[in-house]
Amino acid sequence: MLRKEKSHTYKEFSDNEEDGSSQPPGIFDDDSKEIDDEEPKQGNGSEASGSSPPRKFSKACVKNFLTVVLITIYVVLTAIAAFLAYQTIKDFMEKLNNPVMSVIYKEVETFSPPGIALFPGDAHLLSCKHHYHEFIPPLVNPGQPQEGDCEFQEVTYNGPFRNQTQKMALVVRGPSDVRNKELIFMQFSQNETQQDFSAISYMLFARYSDLIDSANRTKFMRDCERNYSMWTFSGGFRTRVKMSLVRTSGRTHDGTEFRQESSVVKFNDKRPEQERTNELFFAVFEWRDPFIQEIKLIVTANAWSALAILCGVFMALFKAANFAKLSVQWIIRMRKRHLRNKARELNQIN
Repeated sequence: MLRKEKSHTYKEFSDNEEDGSSQPPGIFDDDSKEIDDEEPKQGNGSEASGSSPPRKFSKACVKNFLTVVLITIYVVLTAIAAFLAYQTIKDFMEKLNNPVMSVIYKEVETFSPPGIALFPGDAHLLSCKHHYHEFIPPLVNPGQPQEGDCEFQEVTYNGPFRNQTQKMALVVRGPSDVRNKELIFMQFSQNETQQDFSAISYMLFARYSDLIDSANRTKFMRDCERNYSMWTFSGGFRTRVKMSLVRTSGRTHDGTEFRQESSVVKFNDKRPEQERTNELFFAVFEWRDPFIQEIKLIVTANAWSALAILCGVFMALFKAANFAKLSVQWIIRMRKRHLRNKARELNQIN
């Protein structure tokens, strides 16, 4: 009886070797060895056929169930990794197409004198003077021409709008000494008998020297009117304009513009009644503070960080796919081994 049992055991091992179903070294080597060690212990008796197969069958079921659970977990993790890869690419493209705005304030001692282009129309310039430390002396003989110290140019050109109507601009060299709070005080007069409302339009551009150095001043003024905003100040008031310079760096070109804060004070006209037919305009131009506001567009998307995240995600996907492949192969081998052992047991019983 013992000889027969030993020969049968040797036959089992030889069959396993001939089938070539020995599992390659991998993550499931311990489980396969454990099951192979149990196979030689089975015999032809009623005790082996009655107790050993159910125990081995239940252990194989537990292992198969755990393997299925692991595969499910890895499939879920793979789906999450794929979603993260898609979300990373989407966020990178969104940041690339929508840069954020960075604001920097640069302090200066003096500004380049801006150009103040006024369009007085029928109004006449009475005086234009520079003052410092925000001090404006009391008016002397308002409505009468007075001495001034401003530098200005008169430019006549065809406007870019309204069928290119001819316009006359009085361009004044603006203040520059912001530390000493330099300002320019201007007076205009206009006969208001033919008008219900009266105002003088003006425009600011970056540097007065650009007009002086320009070869074609009419074209320069036309381009300025096309690109810059227009403002107005009314008659019978003193309009105080505080300017601030803004430089914008875009994707294609850089731009310069002015932002302003204006306040209006009513003029107490003490002239005789017969002189009040000429309406007076007063305008004060000065810098608000010694800071230049620089606005830049910054792309926050970092190609290297996004690439690193994608590499990690793809490595996780590869690892999960490799583990799922090995798990499926192991389940197939376990199933084949179980069916083969079951067939041997039936043959032994027969």
